[in-house]
Amino acid sequence: QVQLVESGGGLVQAGGSLRLSCAASGRTFSTTAMGWFRQAPGKEREFVAAISWSGLSTYYADSMQGRFTISRDNAKNTVYLQMNSLKPEDTAVYYCAGGKTWTNAQPSNYDYWGQGTQVTVSS
Repeated sequence: QVQLVESGGGLVQAGGSLRLSCAASGRTFSTTAMGWFRQAPGKEREFVAAISWSGLSTYYADSMQGRFTISRDNAKNTVYLQMNSLKPEDTAVYYCAGGKTWTNAQPSNYDYWGQGTQVTVSS
């Protein structure tokens, strides 16, 4: 089993930045790709970004490209999401997920999920 715990969410003004962290524990060798998703009230969960085991390959949703950066530190069993130039429409609960294929943006590709962390962007 793999356990994922997100942290780093909070309230920021439009144009500000946050860095989210996701700490993994358990049998982490069973998971290679890591991803971030988000879900706003009344909306479906959407893909944000994904990263390969090596950290050398990344994949972003078009709306996040150039503003968000995903990275990982395997020595710490941690994946990060750096969010810059935040907009009110970025307000959502952000979820960390572990899966198999980093090029697949579908939630069904992921087997393990964190509890989520709230990000609120004010105007």
